[in-house]
Amino acid sequence: MRIVVAMSGGVDSSVAAYELKKQGHDVIGITIKTWPKEECGAEGGKLCCSLDAIKFARSVAEDLKIPYYVIDLSKEFAESVQKYFVDEYARGRTPSPCIYCNSRIKFGRLFEKARELGAEKIATGHFARILKSGSTYRLVEAEDLSVDQSYFLYDISSQMLPFIEFPVGTFTKKMVRSIAQEQLFMSADRQSSQDICFVSGTGGYRKYLTKLGVNAFAPGKMLDVTGKAVGEHKGIAFYTVGQRRHVGVSGPEPLYVLKIDPKNNTITIGQRAHAMKSKMRVGEINWLTPEAPVTRKKFGVRIRHRGDKASATVILVRGGKAVVEFDEPQFAPAPGQAAVFYEGETLACGAWIEEVLE
Repeated sequence: MRIVVAMSGGVDSSVAAYELKKQGHDVIGITIKTWPKEECGAEGGKLCCSLDAIKFARSVAEDLKIPYYVIDLSKEFAESVQKYFVDEYARGRTPSPCIYCNSRIKFGRLFEKARELGAEKIATGHFARILKSGSTYRLVEAEDLSVDQSYFLYDISSQMLPFIEFPVGTFTKKMVRSIAQEQLFMSADRQSSQDICFVSGTGGYRKYLTKLGVNAFAPGKMLDVTGKAVGEHKGIAFYTVGQRRHVGVSGPEPLYVLKIDPKNNTITIGQRAHAMKSKMRVGEINWLTPEAPVTRKKFGVRIRHRGDKASATVILVRGGKAVVEFDEPQFAPAPGQAAVFYEGETLACGAWIEEVLE
């Protein structure tokens, strides 16, 4: 089978390509260039579009003796992911660009390119699994939950699942690194990046947004939970719900960002107890299981990548939205972030957090 592997230059995608080649597949390596070089921060050696990334990926492809290409999707990336990223901060929300990029670029435009090359499937180095039962495909967590990345994949189309491979989904990170070292891959000891790819070399997302002229840096009032002004914030894009550090106001107990109001340019802060929430509204639900519940259903809900699953009832409402009622209050659900819903190890669906209700 011909399979295109998205090769980022990192160790995970390198081993993914190796495993597929070892299984006898006709493997093609592709590096997606998502950002114009002049804006990509070429000094950032971990960036997906840096010269280093291409160098590492090309080296592994040569080791494996597989065809290798670099495809320029920077225009598509700018029109979708960049616009989304900027718009969310301007709205006082905290974006999740990796989730957005996965569904629009890696498992969207890349698959179209793979088809042009005659490939039947695409593969990445994500730590997740796809299981088949009869004619049904399920996206499930990685066997090693400490590196599971299923949270970032919730927004891909369910129709894509039969055409995706995650070759390292049953491995531990130690196993992946060991295989790369045994094969003497240049990427074997390359560290994984936790940064947003297109702002890592620009001085961080704040400088990046400032350069683009995003109107989210005007100072405004910092309010307490009673609505009283207790200080001044630097601009709404400097803050995210749940933030504790650099709030700028001291008190007898630690203070957290509770709410960002772009319309009035205010930030509300309070104690941790004020950040514990029991209900939120989500929108743009993407289902990966065959059938959505008719009205309500219990799920394990993850509201951040490294967060634990929290038991909650999901109540469907009109327009692809739902109200999520947690069994126990959860810390700081952040509008703009993803809420991902699991049935055991299976990722059932996910949605964007729109509003905290109580």
